[in-house]
This record gives sequence, structure tokens and C-alpha cells, in this order.
Amino acid sequence: MPENILQNIIKKKEIRIAELKKKKPLESIKQLMPDSMNYLDFKETIEENIKNNNISIIAEIKKASPSAGILFENYNPVDIAKIYFKNGATCLSVLTEEDFFLGNLSHIYKIKSLSNPMEPPGPENHCIPILCKDFFIDVYQVRLAKYYGADAILIILAGVDEKTADELYEEAKKLKMSVIVEVHTVEEAKKSLKYKDALIGINNRNLKTLKTNLNTTYDIHNILINHRGPLISESGIKNKEDVLKIASETKIKTFLIGESILKNLENNNIFSVL
Repeated sequence: MPENILQNIIKKKEIRIAELKKKKPLESIKQLMPDSMNYLDFKETIEENIKNNNISIIAEIKKASPSAGILFENYNPVDIAKIYFKNGATCLSVLTEEDFFLGNLSHIYKIKSLSNPMEPPGPENHCIPILCKDFFIDVYQVRLAKYYGADAILIILAGVDEKTADELYEEAKKLKMSVIVEVHTVEEAKKSLKYKDALIGINNRNLKTLKTNLNTTYDIHNILINHRGPLISESGIKNKEDVLKIASETKIKTFLIGESILKNLENNNIFSVL
């Protein structure tokens, strides 16, 4: 297989995890797991919206990406989260990959620290579920994400073999975390159906070429139509018209959106669909 961006990210991730395991062994992470963290049910939050026929926006927080380059010179994930809270975002997706997206797990912890466990969840209380958006290849990362306050993890089927995907999924379930299984091809979509309790995300971006095509959502949607969990359309969504079109033509009511919002944080009409 020719080298591609996804392979480069995975290679770098393998090196980082090996180094991190030496500094923070898995057993030490288990002991550090906080009891007071305000964990929320990511999947249930979205399912409640679907039940009420409402659209959900998973708003992404990231400093950079291989496709867009640096998005913010003065990056403050907490300030971005506050803007999303104000606009009523359903959930957050926080990029924590260090080398290509310039993220960090501490960003999740800082955002989670804004919420008051004594207050009811909701954007008005700075308290909505958070997805740890990273390239998960080892169960060690699942524990680490939980420790930093994540409510959900992402499993990219293009980035792991089936055995690893199964292990990540089971570890997340054990830790009472939601799982988004991400697919980009028909073949991956068929494989994803075994993860019956997962949300399934259709990534309109080809992680090997970084090109986006919203037709990917339509091409894959019918394969997933009987999956009992929520379906998500991810990447390449430019405006509220894209959201409303997909929502009206498919059973998808949940959208993970990053760059289109981040490039116009203060005056974005996408949130008007909520």
C-alpha cells in the first residue's frame, strides 16, 4: 500500500504511545482515574435529540489539520468551547492528536473543568458531552482519554485492524464511554454494523487524500440505515443548507462539523438549525 497521510499519523502515534507507556504505565492510570469528573452520556444525548426529531451538532475544537494548516495562531480551546456553549452545540469534539493537529488531552480536561457537577448538564452550564477525537490504536489510549474527562472515543476503521477495533470498543464499553465508529467506504460500513451499541460516523473526507465529497454520506447511508444507533455525517459540511439537505434526504440528524465553523466562529449560521 502506498504511504498516505493516515499511515504517517498512525506511525507517529505508535511512537508516542510507546514513550508514554514508559512514563505512565496503564496500572498507574487506573489508580489516577478521578471519581469527581462530570462524565456525561454522549450517545444518549444525541439519541434524545433524534427522538424529538431535532438536529444535533457535534462542534469540533482544533488548532490545525493536515488539510487546512494552522487555523489559530493564538489557540485557546476553552474560549472556543465557550462560543459553542453560547450557540447551543449538542456535543464537542476535541482534537487531541499532537503532531498533525497540534492537540493535547489536557484541552479536554480544561474544558470539562468549566462545568459544575452540581448543575444540570446543558450548554448553559458549560456541561455537554465531549468526544476525544484522536487516532486510537491501543486500549491504553482509551483509559487515558477517560482520565482526562472524555465521554466518547473515536475508532477509525481505516486506521486499525478488526482485532484492535474490537479491543478498543470493548474497553470503552467497560469504562461506560460512548464510541463513534468511523467509516469512509462501503466495505468499512458493512464491517461497522457489528458494533451494535456504537454511533457510526460517515467521514466525507478521504483520510488518504484529504479530499471531501458529501456524496460519501449518500453512498454509504443505505448500508447503515438499519443500524440501531445514531448515524453521523462528518467533514465537508459547509453551511446550514448542507445540514438541512442531508437531514431531509436521509435518516441522519447528527453532524460533526469543524473547519466550516472554526473559520467563522462569531457569526456562523450553522447553529441556526438547532
